[in-house]
Amino acid sequence: MIPCFGEATTKSDKVNPVRKLKGKVFVTGATGHVGANVVRRLLADGKEVRVLLEPGKKADALDGLDVERVSAELTDIGALETAMKGCAQAFHVAAIIATGVPNPALERRIYDVNVTGTQNLLRVAQHIAMDRVVVTGSFSANGWNREDPHAPANETFAHYPFDEVLPYSRTKVQVEHECLKAAVEGLDVVIATSCAVLGPHDYEPSRMGRTLLDFAHGKLRAYVPGGFEFIPAKDIAAGHMLAMQRGRSGQKYIFSSRFVSIDEMMDIWEKVTGRPRPKLRLSPTVMAGVAQVTSFFMDRFAPNKPQRFTPAAVRILRSQRRADTTKARTELGFLPTPIEDAIQAAYEDFVRRGLAPSGPARQTTAAALEATA
Repeated sequence: MIPCFGEATTKSDKVNPVRKLKGKVFVTGATGHVGANVVRRLLADGKEVRVLLEPGKKADALDGLDVERVSAELTDIGALETAMKGCAQAFHVAAIIATGVPNPALERRIYDVNVTGTQNLLRVAQHIAMDRVVVTGSFSANGWNREDPHAPANETFAHYPFDEVLPYSRTKVQVEHECLKAAVEGLDVVIATSCAVLGPHDYEPSRMGRTLLDFAHGKLRAYVPGGFEFIPAKDIAAGHMLAMQRGRSGQKYIFSSRFVSIDEMMDIWEKVTGRPRPKLRLSPTVMAGVAQVTSFFMDRFAPNKPQRFTPAAVRILRSQRRADTTKARTELGFLPTPIEDAIQAAYEDFVRRGLAPSGPARQTTAAALEATA
């Protein structure tokens, strides 16, 4: 009998064998949150690493790391080929993530980097006969059960093209298509799909990182109920390694720790930072309206200033989508670690870098919160 849609999550009932891959590893997006953790995991595993840097971009995330640095645009296929030669495998993590309302120029930039850049990298990888490429996917590009939106979604759910989604999410759907096209042409490529990431080495920082910092400094005035699937940074790095070592060519694997509600996230942040949550808990409907108005003015008068709660961000939180990681657990042996540990590590890293408050005041407040929990 043909299985129902969403049932065939894996063809295996045991962990796939390990492929022993040698040679230098090429990494894009190494200054971003996921990429910085992937690079550190590779170095911890004793790998030689070459990272691709965007010309003129800061690389604080790589300070003190023993990596080879090359500079090129993903959209320049000639320069990309020169940068990739001599490497045996690649992790393609780079992407432009934008949650605000984009203008046509930004939309074109997102497309050029995310889609054309991926296409270029896959073409070069095939041309120079790389052993394998792992491409970072996004859970926002995954489909979901339209009859039961809160049901866990796995890799078999197709993206519904008529939803109101961000240009970033649309391009990540196309990235998956480019990977499958390359697989048909004979390239060994695997997609490692990430959910929202929490953890250290968040140098830009990410939207979740900026929100945690706002919370720690008392700048987060309100929050909205909802939730999302989250994964520790070290777990998504481990997932990338598993995809490289154990993944089946042409396959996609979803990596997540678990679904976390925003109310639960506030509980954890209180304990970690020693600061109480905002008193204002807005309804999703009210917050959506507030986000619509604030984004309208921010996009026009402060387009370069990061926004925490855009209409798209609120919409994502309200959807409360769940992920089914059966395939990654079964085929790759993926074992997630606690989200609480990842948040603690993220905050301690921010403290180390002087971005978050520390000291007796924080510890005293944290102890008081713990006592009343």
